[in-house]
Amino acid sequence: MGVDKASMFSVKPVSLALLQHLNGSVLSNKDVCWRWRSSAPGQSKPISWSLVCGLMLFCLGVVSLFTGHVASDLDWYSQRLVKQRFFFKLDGSGKGPIDIWKSESGKHFYGCSKRSRKFPHAVRERSSNGYLLIAASGGLNQQRTGISDAVVVARILNATLVVPELDHNSYWKDNSDFANIFDVNWFISYLVKDVTVVKRVPDKFMRSMGKSPYSMRVPRKSPLEYYLDQVQPMLKRRHVLQLTKFDYRLANDIDEELQKLRCRANFHALRFTKPIQELGQKLVTRMREMANRFIAVHLRFEPDMLAFSGCYFGGGDKERYELAEIRKRWETLPDLDADGERSRGKCPLTPHEVGLMLRALGFANDTYIYVASGEIYGGEETLRPLRDLFPNFYTKERLVNEELKPFLPFSSRLAAIDYIVCDESDVFVTNNNGNMARVLAGRRRYMGHKRTIRPNAKRLSSLLMERDRMDWDTFARKVKAVQREFMGEPDEMRPGRGEFHEFPYSCICKKNGDPDSEQVSGNQRARFRSQGE
Repeated sequence: MGVDKASMFSVKPVSLALLQHLNGSVLSNKDVCWRWRSSAPGQSKPISWSLVCGLMLFCLGVVSLFTGHVASDLDWYSQRLVKQRFFFKLDGSGKGPIDIWKSESGKHFYGCSKRSRKFPHAVRERSSNGYLLIAASGGLNQQRTGISDAVVVARILNATLVVPELDHNSYWKDNSDFANIFDVNWFISYLVKDVTVVKRVPDKFMRSMGKSPYSMRVPRKSPLEYYLDQVQPMLKRRHVLQLTKFDYRLANDIDEELQKLRCRANFHALRFTKPIQELGQKLVTRMREMANRFIAVHLRFEPDMLAFSGCYFGGGDKERYELAEIRKRWETLPDLDADGERSRGKCPLTPHEVGLMLRALGFANDTYIYVASGEIYGGEETLRPLRDLFPNFYTKERLVNEELKPFLPFSSRLAAIDYIVCDESDVFVTNNNGNMARVLAGRRRYMGHKRTIRPNAKRLSSLLMERDRMDWDTFARKVKAVQREFMGEPDEMRPGRGEFHEFPYSCICKKNGDPDSEQVSGNQRARFRSQGE
């Protein structure tokens, strides 16, 4: 029998009282009569058995009417309370402030993406349905997601994957190839059991075609069925097929074994070249020599990014004119209300706002920070407030000079160096929700939930606009409150929410032997049950 929410909530107090009365009072007929008789003042008349039976039948009727709803509501509330206690246990609320340097509960989790014994070995090159060419799109981290997805797509299609092509025409105008950034031999060998990868299509196939490979673009977030129904027949017919603009072209929700393959490709097979690794590790070492722990801040504050956002950052008419001119590059961009975008949390934090957030969370001004960024709009003037808040301020340009020069013409290689330092940092902070922020957030979850702070921009925007109207202690307390669910704790996101690259839930397990331990992946129903799925 259906009951709407209003009636459910109105029934619960009566029903709970009934249950308490029945549990505490109805022990036997004799006991009921004794209580009623003893409660009467003086010498009362005996109550007839017909009246007693009538009252009992009435009570039973009421109970039978509400019991189903009461039981289900009690079960629902009990589950919610258990889960709520787990959340409090995880994030530390009710037990004082959260540890800003590390996740206490993160130690209970680890990355688990090993292939199942039941997962068949890759189809060999001669037996495959053809060669799959992938043209990745965007900057380094956007391309990284495309490459990881391409490995899964090749597996779905029983195709031989050709080492992906990187985008040379994006805003960054970087002509680096795959082998200039990633260790191509490692990529091929690591995936050998999952997907057959070759460096190029054999010449005999290219000659037999007599023309360029057939190209097609699949819709964003395409499910497996689309690839099997629309792409595989074309691959079998053409033998060589190219998928263009390949970024976020695979659905988030796919088979768990394929999700694990996605993780193996992203977190293990994509290894940077030796020169990039060595310079990145040198930067980490130099930061560690100065401080036992440090923060890495990824600042997306380039002119094109700010223009695209449609936001206003307090630079007056000069800023409005300059960003408006840049916006003209995109003919299809809609007119946006800057205040509306900020109130919806769509604007990146300024460097100053990032500094205020970090100080409010409890990071002292002697904290060492590494800033990963491209060209900052406004240059040193924009960065000065952050430097004032954190004088121990370092960038790759400041830590290394001569060693960096060979990389300077290549923005993707510079981004790879920043990626290494951000990944190795004790705390990773971002001012935006871009590709690098999401990819690194996912990797750090996979690597044991290392502290990752992303701004709750929607809630912070109003606080930051009103910060001059409140004292510092009030501001700091409110910042801590709005950031509690944005600190990289295991319970912050539910499986299936957001991009899989940001939260690779199929590849995160909970260690056995811990109190209330439960393996996170392996069984869809068991996964994150303790976290509210």
